[in-house]
Amino acid sequence: MKSFWVGRHVRLRGIEPDDAAAFARFAEDEEGLGDLVSPPRSVEGYRAWANEQSTGKRDSDRFQLAVEAVGTGEMVGAVGSHQADARSGWFEYGITIGAEHRRKGYAAEAAELLLRYMFAEHRFHKCQVRIFAHNEASLALHRRLGFVEEGRLRELVYLSGRHHDVVMMGLLADEFAQPHSVTT
Repeated sequence: MKSFWVGRHVRLRGIEPDDAAAFARFAEDEEGLGDLVSPPRSVEGYRAWANEQSTGKRDSDRFQLAVEAVGTGEMVGAVGSHQADARSGWFEYGITIGAEHRRKGYAAEAAELLLRYMFAEHRFHKCQVRIFAHNEASLALHRRLGFVEEGRLRELVYLSGRHHDVVMMGLLADEFAQPHSVTT
């Protein structure tokens, strides 16, 4: 039987201490997209964070995973559930793929694996995602995955000297299940 966490192109796995350098690169990539402006973190800071992720207490509803290319074993991104309300049945997730690995299908497949886990195994009813309105690639990806725009939070975030809109998108378990042959 094939692992639940392996697709055709990616494998989702726990974060290892050696992943620190990749997370530092992803942070630079996100800043380049205009999606993140944070004070720089030291290499040791990334190491400590990755070590904590690899050895810390696990939460099956809120977690972050490394996205690894099946063909090469290289870490190409990260995906995770950042907020969850099991009582109400919703969760929120995020994904990042390194700049040199974009447009290869990694993001879509990693998102599908995570969504399958949260909807089929944890019986969540809804997934939400917040996307900066200027991030056309992420908006297009989520539309392809079946997410629907549910609202726009006008000028919510201040980045790079100006305010930006945030687009709220949602996907219901039944909407995901139909094209993905998932029983929810």
